[in-house]
Amino acid sequence: MERAGEVSSAAGNGNGNGDVRRSPSTAPSARVSIWESVRACGIWGKEVDKAELRRQVVMPLHLRRAVAAAVAAKDEAAGVAAASAAKEGAGDGEKDEGPTVAPLVVFVNSRSGGRHGPELKVRLHELITEEQVFDLSVVKPSDFVHYGLSCLERLADQGDNCAKAAREKIRIVVAGGDGTVGWMLGCLSDLYKMKREPVPPTGIIPLGTGNDLARSFGWGGSFPFGWRSAVKRYLSKAATGPICRLDSWQTVIQMPEGEIKELPYSLKKVEPADRLEISQGNGTEFSEKASCYKGVFYNYLSIGMDAQVAYGFHHLRDEKPYLAQGPVANKLIYAGYSCTQGWFCTPCTASPQLRGLKNILRLYIKKVNCSEWEQVQMPSSVRSLVVLNLYNYGSGRHPWGDLKPEYLEKKGFVEAHSDDGLLEIFGLKEGWHASFVMAELIKAKHIAQAAAIKFEMRGGQWNRAYVQMDGEPWKQPLIQDQSTILEINKVPYHSLMINGEQ
Repeated sequence: MERAGEVSSAAGNGNGNGDVRRSPSTAPSARVSIWESVRACGIWGKEVDKAELRRQVVMPLHLRRAVAAAVAAKDEAAGVAAASAAKEGAGDGEKDEGPTVAPLVVFVNSRSGGRHGPELKVRLHELITEEQVFDLSVVKPSDFVHYGLSCLERLADQGDNCAKAAREKIRIVVAGGDGTVGWMLGCLSDLYKMKREPVPPTGIIPLGTGNDLARSFGWGGSFPFGWRSAVKRYLSKAATGPICRLDSWQTVIQMPEGEIKELPYSLKKVEPADRLEISQGNGTEFSEKASCYKGVFYNYLSIGMDAQVAYGFHHLRDEKPYLAQGPVANKLIYAGYSCTQGWFCTPCTASPQLRGLKNILRLYIKKVNCSEWEQVQMPSSVRSLVVLNLYNYGSGRHPWGDLKPEYLEKKGFVEAHSDDGLLEIFGLKEGWHASFVMAELIKAKHIAQAAAIKFEMRGGQWNRAYVQMDGEPWKQPLIQDQSTILEINKVPYHSLMINGEQ
């Protein structure tokens, strides 16, 4: 199969941080994260000099105060006024530094990482400045994009060369899990739509449970044991690391009637005015009476038993938050909960809700440079279908596997990359099969590679299916004699990631 995109097209992203490189093609082992945590202790963090780090990443006083004020007031004019006040203060003896090599803005999810979130925020204040660190429980990424960056752009238009350089070179660091990183990337993508490039690249301090995005771009799979000294190294890598591309995938769901209850953050209802834009972008045809939803994912989308387990786990954690005190506790609860859902011990035919997906789902794909949908037969034993964009899934596992050239040629596949315009589709059978796949003893059931995907779902004896997108699950209502359509198409621009593997 031919790849959907070429490396040279990255130049079209217009980022001022340097050349965009090909995303890594090899999958780090899931077992590397323990070594990474040990390696990040002590001496590894001390390699970075604090004064040199500040020289690299701290913005001039008037700019960081301007950005902070604009975001707090949700008004770029307030930021401009703060910049003027800071410059006047500099004349009275307050020092205003010159242009920064690679200005960083850090967003911390203080609810991630157990107790580490709040402590990390304090540590970041010590290492850089309070004005360049935002708590996501207080500030939304969209506020920074719409007001903070706009303030820098306005100052640049007024002839401030430091503001112009900062806007061109600024980089983002997200301290959180995959969901938090996806939230940030989604807000940054608005810059493409508003034609406000360059788009800042994003680095990661992994605070989540799975951290598959962090693993895929060399940031590690867990928060290190010696984190206080390791934070300096994270910031240094974010300032100097090369930039890679990441495909983004838009999901559009059309329901003949009804609504999705308990709508996850990753999905939003499509208003009538937005339908034309989506249709023009990827050719999706909308029914006038259908209820429509859209969302974007960066890692994976899955349908079936694994999404059902994730849905139950999320509800259990919300009802009893004291059970989830960190990544290890979360994984233990998740494993225990999966044993109660019938994936291991209940035959597929015992209940309509536990049958193979073939009973409710038809799969269609478009290959590269093809405009027609092609139906792909679903194996009858598959109870969970996963659409994968990254190498990592389920806390660093690699279910697609490192396939040999002969096998790739035989199946019509190409080597998987996170920026190749293709998605890998694989299936998991009963829980034992999924366990062996996650233990990397066997590979998942390879089904297809595709440049676009369409699922057609009908309820039959089922009145719902379970779906999850980048770890956010929901209950998808189904109707017996009418089809619910879930269509996946590539977003026309790439997200930009900083490669932390140095």
